[in-house]
Amino acid sequence: MNSDNLENMNEIDECCSSESERKSHHSDKVKNNLVTRLNRIEGQIRGIKGLIEKDTYCDDVITQISATQSALNSVGRILLEGHMKTCVLEKIQEGDTEILDEVMVTIQKLMKK
Repeated sequence: MNSDNLENMNEIDECCSSESERKSHHSDKVKNNLVTRLNRIEGQIRGIKGLIEKDTYCDDVITQISATQSALNSVGRILLEGHMKTCVLEKIQEGDTEILDEVMVTIQKLMKK
């Protein structure tokens, strides 16, 4: 994990809220970082579409797809780390160990890629 990601984790506020409403609470800095990354990914997707439309050599398109998947995985890692350090930790400290089952399902989803 690079220093930007570690710095972002220090800026994530409490992630969990009341039982009736689950909502994350990221600092503006983290939220802006994630939105910036997602905007770049959106641009990469449009670029891939353009490559397909231009009949670009398959290997070049696959390389761009791989780079986009990597960028999206990075966003997922940032969110998962923040979730573990805030929401999950808070729930465990409250005695709710069922949160671990939820986390395991989430990790399995991320690892399918």
